Amino acid sequence: MGKIQYYTEEGLKKLKDELQELKTKGRLDIAKQIAEARDKGDLSENAEYDAAKDAQGLLELKIAKLEEVVGNARVMDNSKMDTSKVGILSTVKIKNIKNGMTVTYTLVSEEEADLKAGKISLASPFGKGLLGKSKGEIAQINAPAGTLEFEVLDITY
Repeated sequence: MGKIQYYTEEGLKKLKDELQELKTKGRLDIAKQIAEARDKGDLSENAEYDAAKDAQGLLELKIAKLEEVVGNARVMDNSKMDTSKVGILSTVKIKNIKNGMTVTYTLVSEEEADLKAGKISLASPFGKGLLGKSKGEIAQINAPAGTLEFEVLDITY
């Protein structure tokens, strides 16, 4: 049993779509490659056949791993979220104490992290520094450039 991960509905849908793609198109493509390699004759010295069989093994491994992730995935119910403290799927508006700049991030699982979309991983230095903080509290973030301080301005979902 793998560990339970929490996802947004869109994040879980993306995982399920990827799994479906691997199980259908992915398996079909590999079967085609194996058939084409098999048609080329002697299997004992057929590098294409070996490569296709290896690719098949890797695909099945990826499918099994993704099935486990999807099986352990839970969708967060925003209506039951506690907005008094920063947690998974919190959208946090923070202000850099040093320069006064404000930014807004949503804390997500590692798989859903996308900095361009403002989604940061709970496992990142920012995620770890913000987790459990309340509105008005100062979060100390250990960044490569040193410790940064941010004030938590708002927490929403």
